[in-house]
Amino acid sequence: MPFPASHPALERALAAQGYAEPTPVQAAVLAADAADRDLLVSAQTGSGKTVAFGLAAAPTLLGEAETFDRAAEPLCLVIAPTRELAMQVNRELTWLYAEAKAVVVNCVGGMDARREQRALNYGAHIVVGTPGRLRDHIERGHLDLSKLEVAVLDEADEMLDMGFREDLEFILDAAPPERRTLLFSATLARDIVELAKRYQNDALRIDTIGRNEPHRDIEYRAVRVAPNEVEHAVVNLLRFFEAPGALVFANTRESVRSLHAKLRERGFAVVGLSGELSQRERADALQALRDGHARVCVATDVAARGLDLPDLGLVIHAELPINKATLLHRSGRTGRAGKKGVSALVVPYTRRRKAEQLLFAAGVEADWGGAPSADSIREKDQERLLEDPIFSEASTDEDVALAEAMLAKRTPVEIAAALIRTRRAKLPSPEDIYDDPRHGADPGPRLRTGEPGERPEREPRVSMEGSEWFRISVGRRGNADPKWLIPMICRLGHITKKDIGSIRIFDYDTKFEISNEAATKFGAAVQATVREDVSITPTTAPAPRGERPPRDPNAPPREFKPRPPREDRARGEGEDRPFKKRFEDGDRPKREFKPRDEAPRPYAPQDGDDRPKRAFKPRHEAAADAPPREFKPRAPREDGERPKKPFKKTFSSDNAAGPKPYAKPYAGKSDGPSKPFKGPKPFKKSFDAKPGGKPAGKPFKKK
Repeated sequence: MPFPASHPALERALAAQGYAEPTPVQAAVLAADAADRDLLVSAQTGSGKTVAFGLAAAPTLLGEAETFDRAAEPLCLVIAPTRELAMQVNRELTWLYAEAKAVVVNCVGGMDARREQRALNYGAHIVVGTPGRLRDHIERGHLDLSKLEVAVLDEADEMLDMGFREDLEFILDAAPPERRTLLFSATLARDIVELAKRYQNDALRIDTIGRNEPHRDIEYRAVRVAPNEVEHAVVNLLRFFEAPGALVFANTRESVRSLHAKLRERGFAVVGLSGELSQRERADALQALRDGHARVCVATDVAARGLDLPDLGLVIHAELPINKATLLHRSGRTGRAGKKGVSALVVPYTRRRKAEQLLFAAGVEADWGGAPSADSIREKDQERLLEDPIFSEASTDEDVALAEAMLAKRTPVEIAAALIRTRRAKLPSPEDIYDDPRHGADPGPRLRTGEPGERPEREPRVSMEGSEWFRISVGRRGNADPKWLIPMICRLGHITKKDIGSIRIFDYDTKFEISNEAATKFGAAVQATVREDVSITPTTAPAPRGERPPRDPNAPPREFKPRPPREDRARGEGEDRPFKKRFEDGDRPKREFKPRDEAPRPYAPQDGDDRPKRAFKPRHEAAADAPPREFKPRAPREDGERPKKPFKKTFSSDNAAGPKPYAKPYAGKSDGPSKPFKGPKPFKKSFDAKPGGKPAGKPFKKK
């Protein structure tokens, strides 16, 4: 049965690609009520949106014609958020409109702009590009949108999140207002609806996403691991599933580089994809994945937006996504076009609550469990080897002859063992992972599926019998507080809060208690973690504090005894004198002066000091024995004024000599005479004025 496309040329192209029936979003845009109308479509990733807007634009672009006319100004413009998505859309539309002889031109950042300019000058029917490069071509006059009939915005929500609103508005304002505008987005947020109201006319809203229904073709798994074994968990997940294509997500470029290097070191065929790579490097990485030269791709969210990789059966979240939209976008890279896929979240023990909130917000159900062990991976390898398609392939006469020659020389066991060793040598070795079932357990139906229900009871605290004490080099002087000490201890020791017992904070350090079950793992983890600011070492239990004895519940209440008045209350224990009331202001009597009874003792000479000493005499007695000073009256002033020294004028207007020259101090000798300053010396030329002249002084002799 042929695909019910909107044009015969497109039907033949779909049949050649093996399309048998349309997806829900493709069927919705081909309905009769959607013909020649603006569309506002929300659909899940991997639902065939590229083919959908290609089919929706065909009646407007081709009409009744079998093929396109000569290429001139573009008739259709497709705007995508990233270079990879734009190039992917370009490939899809190229084979979809191949029978209609359409010219599709790509205009993306990072490519040669002059080559794109020449392609636009030759003419194009469909132009696919990113907002920044398209606006640049419009401003330079290379892209003419005067004859545009259809404008398509793919992944519009992502373009707004990336800050392309101004570029989108500039491009849409440059297009004719009577065009068709097809807006495709994974979510229809408020800003998307506002953009649609401004640039669309009577748009038909198509929503093919089940709000409370998760993606049926994706199996979600939550893998609990210790924080220091995240990379080991990624390795074991890749080895356990052995998918033809796997995508590992990280949040930062640095994480992508680190994880890419470590997977490559372990023997995986892996490529990296991040925003720091050039367009050539990103294109080579994607081509390696499509050709099968690489099986694993480590990427950030921005770099992997809209990627459609072949046979992508596994998505690993090496770092938890920041929100539910990112979780659904990452997971949507697999399970596309009716194929099954697995989305595995690597959840450290300390991030379990964050993972539960993400799953609850996204409304998906995840199976909680530990990372695949090394033994389970070896069992899987054995099953895959026994069921390998190589045994079902037809053998040639040359193969049979070589097999008989080998059997004549070797036993079947030796041949089979050699085959196993050869196969095992090509596979990376699995990692031994510690799994603690107490951490990251199934959170219950309410947090697992988002359905209403009772919150599960909190697990009881771990018994501290036989616990061990540790010391951290941060105390009260370093503002130590349990609010930030407990999270840091859990992060460094790969434990949870329930494994921590008593905490004793001292001036320069803090001692805390770890349960017997987690003490061994905690000690090994803090030894592997090196930090310059703090150190954690084992220690002994601190001395017990003086505790108040428990009060008998049957004892009668204590009798209340009021305190006596302040006048009758003693100042302190053992004192009989009554409390003296403080005097009011101005009522305190002055203390009576009492002279000393004994005069100060005279100075006594020390042993060994034979010098005569002057007898000590108080100051008032010395002043009394001294004769009074004679009073000398000051001489009278003339005319009531004190005589003044005559003023000596330094400079005079009629002084022909002028001011005295500046006398420079005698340099070099402190007792030498001062020489008068004679002014700067005249400049002496060292060379003659003639070109090539020789020095005026003695000739320079080379030693």
